[in-house]
Amino acid sequence: MADRRDGGRRIEELAAAIGQGQVEILFQPQFSSTGNRLLGAEALSRWNHPRLGRIGAEALFDIAERAGHAAELTRHIAGRALAIAAEWPAPLRLSLNVTPADLEDEDFADTIAEALAATGFPPERLTLEITEQALVAELDRSAEQLEKLAARGIRIALDDFGAGFCNFRYLKRLPLDYLKLDRSMVEGIADDERDLAVLRGILAMARALGLTVIAEGIETEAQREVIAREGCPAWQGFLGAAPMSAEAFAELARR
Repeated sequence: MADRRDGGRRIEELAAAIGQGQVEILFQPQFSSTGNRLLGAEALSRWNHPRLGRIGAEALFDIAERAGHAAELTRHIAGRALAIAAEWPAPLRLSLNVTPADLEDEDFADTIAEALAATGFPPERLTLEITEQALVAELDRSAEQLEKLAARGIRIALDDFGAGFCNFRYLKRLPLDYLKLDRSMVEGIADDERDLAVLRGILAMARALGLTVIAEGIETEAQREVIAREGCPAWQGFLGAAPMSAEAFAELARR
């Protein structure tokens, strides 16, 4: 009973939290594998709850969907992140995560287009990241939504590749530009021949499909050296930087 009461209370609090600035946007820097040049950042949302502390993005969007505030939360995060990124020097890129609720929203493409127009951020510097989980229910419908966005110049990434079923139909059906390798796919590449062979196979497939690969979860210099040697062009992870505030990222970009 207490859990249901707490859940109901969080739902009631969410709408107010959006207006009161409790939903924070952090930025996870992304780097080139050769030279470690800063390429841009992935925007990550957190709810700084006054009683419960920091609530991560997955739980935050789950609460928003149950409360009927998913579209409102998406507009808030996209608008805030794009407004911040509009101050970054070109050609730094911004990546935004796409939820299942976003793809079910018929107005989603227009929501992103309106946020781009309002902030002046170039659509060709925006990437939308979609996970397999968001695609499972309605692949054809998701593809239609993503094709609308791609037609506006926005790039599309398949996120957490390797963490789920790796359905190759996604690679055929979706207008993809990037594959983001899940951290589980790079953990052992510096010391396990099988892991390295899998990495090489994915990179070869991506090259054949004209896709750029971004490795997530790079935590050691040995891992970075391997992906650079094998031709994976970009990475993110704690080796480079943890998710940081907008101010900290702006300082990193200046340096």
